[in-house]
Amino acid sequence: MQDSKRLKRFVLLAMLVAIGVVISPILRVHGFAPMQHFINVICSVLLGPYYSLACAFMIGIIRMSLMGISPLALTGAIFGAFLSGLLYKKYNTFISACIGEVIGTGIIGSIISFPVMKFIAGDSKVALFTFTPSFIIATIIGSGIAYILLKALEKNGSLAQMKESLND
Repeated sequence: MQDSKRLKRFVLLAMLVAIGVVISPILRVHGFAPMQHFINVICSVLLGPYYSLACAFMIGIIRMSLMGISPLALTGAIFGAFLSGLLYKKYNTFISACIGEVIGTGIIGSIISFPVMKFIAGDSKVALFTFTPSFIIATIIGSGIAYILLKALEKNGSLAQMKESLND
């Protein structure tokens, strides 16, 4: 990959991480951060699965470090981010990116959150599907907002310009 292309992608990644850290507290309640899922889908569409995974990981680490958020900031984001990017890459539709986010976070991430919170964080009150309802709701809200924005950007031609700029 060319250096300027790589630089553009890293700059966009850094911007998405910064935006994600700032907007994640919006509409946030314990274990329910729909704006993280919004960023995951946007990043998946613009940059692909590996960048989306990196974005979710960095946002989670920053939120855990600076905001005192639990490990759910990671388990509730990284699987959806990666699956969203993979499905978008394979099917090239916004809905596939959204479905990947919902399945990856709402189901896979919520199930993986159980042992993390029970055994690593020491939360004895959690059960296997404790986080599934809130994760699914959060991903549907965040993915839905991302879908609406992506459709609007596609309609006015901005999305194509952004993607072209990233590939120059």
